[in-house]
Amino acid sequence: MGNVRPPNSDVTVVILCGGQGTRIREASESIPKPLIDIGGRPILWHIMKIYAYYGFKHFVLCLGYKGWEIKRYFLQYRESVSDFSLRLTPEPGVDFHNGSGDEGWEITFAETGLNTGTGARLRRVRNYLRGDTFLMTYGDGVGSVDVGALLDFHRKQGRLGTLTGVHPSSRYGELAVDAPTQRVREFNEKPTVATGWVNAGYFAFEREFADSYLDDEPDLFMEHRPLQQLARDGQLSMYSHEGFWMGMDTYRDYLLLNQLWDSGDPPWRVWND
Repeated sequence: MGNVRPPNSDVTVVILCGGQGTRIREASESIPKPLIDIGGRPILWHIMKIYAYYGFKHFVLCLGYKGWEIKRYFLQYRESVSDFSLRLTPEPGVDFHNGSGDEGWEITFAETGLNTGTGARLRRVRNYLRGDTFLMTYGDGVGSVDVGALLDFHRKQGRLGTLTGVHPSSRYGELAVDAPTQRVREFNEKPTVATGWVNAGYFAFEREFADSYLDDEPDLFMEHRPLQQLARDGQLSMYSHEGFWMGMDTYRDYLLLNQLWDSGDPPWRVWND
């Protein structure tokens, strides 16, 4: 991995943005899933703000379904958030009056196919990666994950890949039952934290993973053969995250995330502005 480590600003963050969001059509009928809004901003923006807080500024977006809509959002980003004056004169132009929209990000938009699997999408953008180590996540999950600490942990482990493990939250009330009599000892109406770990989708990888474990087959999903083989080879670590994490898979998730944002203290908002 080398002795000289680049600053976080030079580490690439790959975000998979090709999903159609078929299970959340109530909120994504006409837009790609990463553009579904939380508090008036796309969930993709929230994800990028998390990474930017820890100094990561270089993003590669793997586009698929309605990728042009994602391109257009960022092409018009500064105009959409800034105060400006428009001169419709013989010398036309735009004067911006504040720094809104100056995120300091560098974004590469990569068309990786309409129905391409996640593994093939990552393989197709490997030429856009800077350096030997990169981060990756999905375009539909937010959390209070310290991605800077994730990268440090990955480097210390010395393996090719690291995933972030979280305890899944139960979507249903939890019952505690005495098996012999089937007597309910405890009833918890609100969702509780389940036991065990699940993959939260915040990864750190070495370039060798993209070069040696992935191929360009359109139906290659990273979560199947590649990560399974990486684990069998003893090259996959888990960074444990005990804080908040939530994927936006259903309309119910969409409503809950917006409620958390409207509360004024969303648990994934680590940035200040």
